[in-house]
Amino acid sequence: MVPGNSSSIWTRAGLHELLRERFAGSRFIAVSNREPYIHRRRDGKIDCIQPASGLTTALEPILRATGGTWVAHGSGDADRLVVDRRDHVAVPEDKPAYTLRRVWLDKEIEDRYYYGLANEGLWPLCHIAFHRPVFRQDDWECYRKANQAFADAVLEEAEGEPAFVFIQDYHFALLPRMLKERNPNLTVAHFWHIPWPNREVFRAFPWKEELLDGLLGNDLLGFHLQYHCANFLETVDRGLEAMIDEDRSEVWRRERVTRVRPFPISIDFAQHTREADGLRVQLEMERWRAELGSQSEVIGIGIDRADYTKGIPERLKAIDRLLESHEEYRGKLVFLQVAVPSRTQIDDYQKLIEEIDTVTDTINRRWSRDGWCPIHLCRRHLPQYELMALHRLANFCLVTSLHDGMNLVAKEFVASRSDGDGVLVLSSFTGAARELTSALQINPFSADQMAQAIRRALTMPTGERRYRMRALRSVVRENNIYCWAANMVGTALQPDVREYSYPQADLVSRAAG
Repeated sequence: MVPGNSSSIWTRAGLHELLRERFAGSRFIAVSNREPYIHRRRDGKIDCIQPASGLTTALEPILRATGGTWVAHGSGDADRLVVDRRDHVAVPEDKPAYTLRRVWLDKEIEDRYYYGLANEGLWPLCHIAFHRPVFRQDDWECYRKANQAFADAVLEEAEGEPAFVFIQDYHFALLPRMLKERNPNLTVAHFWHIPWPNREVFRAFPWKEELLDGLLGNDLLGFHLQYHCANFLETVDRGLEAMIDEDRSEVWRRERVTRVRPFPISIDFAQHTREADGLRVQLEMERWRAELGSQSEVIGIGIDRADYTKGIPERLKAIDRLLESHEEYRGKLVFLQVAVPSRTQIDDYQKLIEEIDTVTDTINRRWSRDGWCPIHLCRRHLPQYELMALHRLANFCLVTSLHDGMNLVAKEFVASRSDGDGVLVLSSFTGAARELTSALQINPFSADQMAQAIRRALTMPTGERRYRMRALRSVVRENNIYCWAANMVGTALQPDVREYSYPQADLVSRAAG
């Protein structure tokens, strides 16, 4: 895309051109918990691995274009062996384009900050999946220490000069304020990848004033949806001394302004489609057909981490309900659920895996016959080309999260279907549902409604299927990952972020409610 030409679609090259222009001579620093490259020992050698990550897909074009620095937690067992004295390593290994700065956390801090506060506290608090969060004082102290360690690293990289800092996700709510207090010349933008709950839910967080104040150190705070932005503004309005400008979607605190804006994240549609059309995917489709068996006349898929927010047990029960009410699918329908184990150090995630196994076994015992069973469970991580093959094979894809910030699986399924076929059944409680309105949208808490939607997907006329898929693909093509990056960086760099001020008399404090 040529910047300024609104009729074009953003591309990697267009984003690269925009960023080179905007960041000429300036520093760009990205911050995330997960690193884009991991160094591990294998067979006496050190391998450099790029883990599958939508975050890497989103940020790497920016880092390549700016020659910037990516600050992340060093988690690989050989990570320390390849960095220089400043904890730097040039990446990618084959053609270095930017710097990876690694931050080291001791085991207790890592466990309590990441698995404790972030994933047993903030994750269930922000996802309304009726799962009780856990809050421990020690976890909060370690969360603060981890944020401070990242702040020290970012400030070292900025070297006291102006720089653009792009922070990712709920692991770093305190980081923006820490940075601004020590280097006010930084421009700080933060994207929160999960939902923001309503103010009544957030009242349960024991350290809400400190966390909110940390986030208001940002110049720009981004969420997936306007709904999440509104929830955040109301939370601040009722829980902190600040002035809210609802018309401009801004918060004034400590004589500084934070813009709060929606930026729905996406994928690289063009690259994904090219790969899905490739020979490797076609060969993998044949392998999957053979593995699923000759009785798989109808194929459905679900692809998720094994997380309680994804609604996997509820989804499997909907398949059970379908088979109960529509006997014509018995012996013909196969549903493949990919459920990759995640955060297994947390007891609730272990219990979820056990529940998925139990539900699967119960349904298969009920309906299996003559070598056919309806539910196939895959518990391993699959490379992208295998997932694309499943996308292409499926008559329908179930994305039935109980609550989700966006859910890129829905967009990946659509991008894989260059054949124009297939039906997406999508939870209305995903961020993706706001964009993908041509999907069959359902309430994931209702097994009956999901079963009815699957039935509709399987009986839908060809013309309607193709019309819906064409509309879905158009949305994902236009609102791609480069559009997301360009919009967010461009908004953060708009000069009026700090060029106007309210009269001091208007800065009326609002009591916590």
